[in-house]
Amino acid sequence: MATLKLAIGNKNYSSWSMRPWLALRANDIPFVETVIPLYTDNPADKQQILSFSRAGKVPVLVDGETTVWDSLAIIEYIAERYPEKKLWPDDAAARAHARSVCAEMHSGFVALRSECGMNLHRPVSAVALSADAKANVARIEEIWRECRARYGANGPFLFGRFGAADAMYAPVVHRFRTYAIDVAPDTKAYMDTMMALPAFQQWTREGIAETLVIAKFEDA
Repeated sequence: MATLKLAIGNKNYSSWSMRPWLALRANDIPFVETVIPLYTDNPADKQQILSFSRAGKVPVLVDGETTVWDSLAIIEYIAERYPEKKLWPDDAAARAHARSVCAEMHSGFVALRSECGMNLHRPVSAVALSADAKANVARIEEIWRECRARYGANGPFLFGRFGAADAMYAPVVHRFRTYAIDVAPDTKAYMDTMMALPAFQQWTREGIAETLVIAKFEDA
């Protein structure tokens, strides 16, 4: 059986790379990672990304002759490849709900993303959020609360056990923490659950240890 290969960007900055990496690592699925520095002016870095996918973006998963790009597509592929890991809930209604909130994360929350970029190096401090970013925060808290209330009885994660939805929202946990965003106690409890996850802690350690600094992301 071919070994999975995952090409990712800088762990300090690349929220999209974190999602499938966490889905694999937290479920003890073996893979080989390749970290490709992003936002450099080095043509070799861009060429290395293109060698994995002509889309020119990371993350990219390579499984033998199969190449999958885009975080959510990779997570879907992992779920099909390793059904025993149960990245999606067994129950059809819960599974539909999980897919819906993952899709909402995938395509939404633009204001929060732009105003609170992922940067593990950044000292924890608050910023003034726009009304749109505050609405994003409120909606995410609503999503987490509803998932936990309706489907989280069998564990501490959004749908009980760690799954695709937790992986998709993991970078938000960092954003809430890094920018000292005021959240409700139940939101904080879920954040604590995620931050205690060994795979989450590993990504965080390795991201903080990176030495590459991208000036345009250090101004916020």
